[in-house]
Amino acid sequence: MRTRSIGLAFALAVMLGESAAGGQQPAPSARSLYERLGGVYSIAAVVDDFIERIFVNATLNANPNIYKARSELRKAGLKVHVVNMVCAVTGGPCEYTGLDMKTAHKDFHITQKEWDALVVDFEATLDKFKVPAAEQQELIAIVATTKPDIVESAAAGR
Repeated sequence: MRTRSIGLAFALAVMLGESAAGGQQPAPSARSLYERLGGVYSIAAVVDDFIERIFVNATLNANPNIYKARSELRKAGLKVHVVNMVCAVTGGPCEYTGLDMKTAHKDFHITQKEWDALVVDFEATLDKFKVPAAEQQELIAIVATTKPDIVESAAAGR
C-alpha cells in the first residue's frame, strides 16, 4: 500500500498543471528541464509546497480511497519519492523506483473533478515559486501523459 500511495502522490504532483499547457509544445532548450527548474533543491521546495496543499484539499479528501492512503503513509517519505520522480522525468540524476501510474492508482478511482482540483493546487504552487511559463508547459506536457492511467471516467468502487 505504501508504494502505491507514493505513486499516487507523484502522479498528483505532476499531473496538476495540465490545464495550463493549452496544447502547445514548448521549444526545446539546450539545458534540461531539470536544470531550468533549478535542480533538485528547487524541485524539492516546489514538491514540499504542493504536497502540503493536496493533503488539505477538501475535494481530494472527499475520496475515501485517497484519504485512507494518505493516513497510511509518512508525508516526508512521500515527498522524497515525488522529488525523485520529478527529478528523473525532467532530466535530472535521480531515480524513481515506484510503481507505474496505472498500477499505483488502480484502487483510488480518481475522477476528472479530483484531477482538476490537483491542477488548481499545482498551478498555485508553480505560481508561488514563479516557475516560468515555458518550464510549466514542458512539465505539464510530461504530466499530461499520465492522465489516462490515473483518471477514471466515473467514481467506480466508492
